[in-house]
Amino acid sequence: MPRDSRMSRMLHVLIHLDRHVERATSEQISLMLCTNPVVVRRMMSGLRHMGIVTSERGHGGGWRLARNLADITILDVYRALGEPPLFNISPGADKPDCLVEQAVDARMEETLHEAEVLLRDRFGAITIADLAEEFERRAADQTEAGQDCSGPRTVGVS
Repeated sequence: MPRDSRMSRMLHVLIHLDRHVERATSEQISLMLCTNPVVVRRMMSGLRHMGIVTSERGHGGGWRLARNLADITILDVYRALGEPPLFNISPGADKPDCLVEQAVDARMEETLHEAEVLLRDRFGAITIADLAEEFERRAADQTEAGQDCSGPRTVGVS
């Protein structure tokens, strides 16, 4: 099963909106993410609904941050994306007849639930500003090392 990259993509976009551009169109963001503008609008709409970004149509329009990055957590973005499943593993059958499978499934469900609670708590403790600061540290390290940190995904929004 392929990984769901929507959350990391939206975190990426939020940092760009804060650090590199004040406003970006769906088309510009789609070039940066190597996807379709319709996909961008679908993902960004949840962020707009949660008050994380705003959007304006027409000439000079686009997506803008509505809140400071220090006021947005990873958990906020996760919720804005509809709380996608955190883990790709699950029981093999809905109601297994086998007692062994029932025992395995019960323990797996309990353990996955505990892990999900811990992960959500951690998501709630990390702000997007924390991630942006990590980006800045990495960029400074690359600059000091004489490396160029621009990559192929910076078209339109860098």
